[in-house]
Amino acid sequence: MTHRGDGPRDLARLVVPRDGRLEPTADLFMPYRLVDAAGMVVEAAAAFFAELAALGRPAATHRSYGMDLLRWFRFLWAAGVPWDQATRAEARDYCRWIQLTVKPGRQRGQRGGAGGSAAGAPNPVTGKPAPGRRYAAATSAHSETVLRSF
Repeated sequence: MTHRGDGPRDLARLVVPRDGRLEPTADLFMPYRLVDAAGMVVEAAAAFFAELAALGRPAATHRSYGMDLLRWFRFLWAAGVPWDQATRAEARDYCRWIQLTVKPGRQRGQRGGAGGSAAGAPNPVTGKPAPGRRYAAATSAHSETVLRSF
């Protein structure tokens, strides 16, 4: 779905595949790398991670920022917009999309037994509410902050 300009993009119909991934590395100074669907390193993200490393940011920050960048790149790939041609319109639409979309399911087994909890029930250990189907407002805000620094 290619779209150019400030006109409305049909975000409800935009399909954002789970292309690409954030991979851990054994490199102390580059603990994660972002790769596209073909397994190629996304150079713009690599440069951003190098800046984080130069600032002494821990691996947890690299991972957190990397997950935000992965969502951003997936959105751009689905919209048919190269990252270096993204405009304020794409940033606006991304912010809208992340508020509308249902989070993709995790690729792991079901939890159960003494440590598990029923779907929608608070965590029995921490008391925190179960995560919702949509991204939390904090996730949206964090993504916006990361993308502004990117």
